[in-house]
Amino acid sequence: MRVLILEDDPELGPVISARLREAGFAVDLALTLADADFRLSIHAYDCVVADRAVPDGDSLRLLAAHRRAGSALPFLLLTALDTVADRVAGFEHGADDYLIKPFAFAELTARVRALCRRAQPARPPELKVGDLEVDLPRRRVRRAGVLLSLTAKEFAVLEVLMLRVGEVVTRTELIEHCWDEMGEPMSNVVDVLIGQLRRRLGPPDPIETVRGFGYRLADAEAQRC
Repeated sequence: MRVLILEDDPELGPVISARLREAGFAVDLALTLADADFRLSIHAYDCVVADRAVPDGDSLRLLAAHRRAGSALPFLLLTALDTVADRVAGFEHGADDYLIKPFAFAELTARVRALCRRAQPARPPELKVGDLEVDLPRRRVRRAGVLLSLTAKEFAVLEVLMLRVGEVVTRTELIEHCWDEMGEPMSNVVDVLIGQLRRRLGPPDPIETVRGFGYRLADAEAQRC
């Protein structure tokens, strides 16, 4: 899941980005409305977390413009503007959620995850492909009943492959869904991660390499719980 953060505070912005990356999100950080609007035009995001007051204006302008254009992209307003009138204005402009500073990072993470899932097609809480099981809410992976320890990025890639079981997922698609602008898309970052994931999952290897295209999680009897 890929998230755009609009926050000009030189300390808070990087901290929010780092915390959400630790939780498994791909995160891009914008400092201005213009920067955020540009990024929204070239990337597919699952959620936007926006401070109200940034150097070139109020993020309500960005929010309202996207709503007028028909966008249903979830927006969470993260701000010190805490009056009832401020919150009402946010919701009237199309905000999906509102979190007042200071805040707990655990709460921010939970709210962002909920908004990201709301923006995606309905999916089952558990996925099963052969002897591989993924519990999405608890972020747990088992193979043949054995609990595996995956990094946040490994989990994100496995989730995409399992949601599209039987389909070829290109490297570009994996980067778009699981990495942010720090992911060095022209490098072999995807191939390295797939190698790590294969070692975590163990034999027999459930991931097929489709040369020249990407990867596929194949299982003729794949089923989703």
